[in-house]
Amino acid sequence: MLAVERGAAQNTLDSYGRDLRHFTDFTGAAIADAASDDIRNYLAHLEREGMAPSTAARRLSALRQFYRFLHAEGMRADDPSSAIDSPRRVRPLPKVLTEVEVEQLLAAAKTYKGAEGVRLVALMELLYATGLRVSELLMLPHPAVQSDRAFIVVKGKGGRERMVPLSEAAMKALQAYEKVRSRFVRRPADDNWLFPSRSKGGHLTRQRFSQLVKELARAAKIDTSKVSPHSLRHAFASHLLANGADLRAVQQMLGHADISTTQIYTHILQERLQDLVNARHPLAD
Repeated sequence: MLAVERGAAQNTLDSYGRDLRHFTDFTGAAIADAASDDIRNYLAHLEREGMAPSTAARRLSALRQFYRFLHAEGMRADDPSSAIDSPRRVRPLPKVLTEVEVEQLLAAAKTYKGAEGVRLVALMELLYATGLRVSELLMLPHPAVQSDRAFIVVKGKGGRERMVPLSEAAMKALQAYEKVRSRFVRRPADDNWLFPSRSKGGHLTRQRFSQLVKELARAAKIDTSKVSPHSLRHAFASHLLANGADLRAVQQMLGHADISTTQIYTHILQERLQDLVNARHPLAD
């Protein structure tokens, strides 16, 4: 169901499988026959083991999905997870790069020589301009970007497509990269990808791109713990909101199905509104 109806990625399917097996190992009984008390005992066990509330909540989510499916399909008369409260968790604010730090990263990328340097600039400019997930970026098909279009169509989670605009800087970087792209094509099938490589999948891997971003952070003299491909996605969202973008527009560009996911960035909106009141209110000091 997850694969066919929701278009879940293989990594997601594997994670669900691991979570359900972990619960089965704990109960020692058939998972389909578990009761609410089994789930409560399992969550208490996870807490005693010192598991982070966020991880426990994810495992409970897998169980909820499973039992809702059984109930909907008539394979169980009840849903034992429906009366279970989720573990309390505090969602941490993402580490956000400042606009100056992003400028330093982009400037450092432009000092790299040769075709790999041109590719790195294109990757960084495109990531910061669009806020794509790293998997979305690296798995862009070659036809996704056309020189006469100021936007790209991205297929995100669940197979949902969205249109994301490109900045002028990103478009120029991609035009420069297109001139050297053929140097990274090793096999005919690799030519399908915007960022081909000799990897098994035919495109640049997450691991290699993460290495490149860490190297770039060191070259730019920025704390490497703050810098990752995902931190540039956070920077994209935070900087847009800080400069007046609408939360709904940012949600659409990030590809969040639920606005509540985007609301992790509302602290940026609150800071902006506070600054606006302080600067414009007639009674402000």
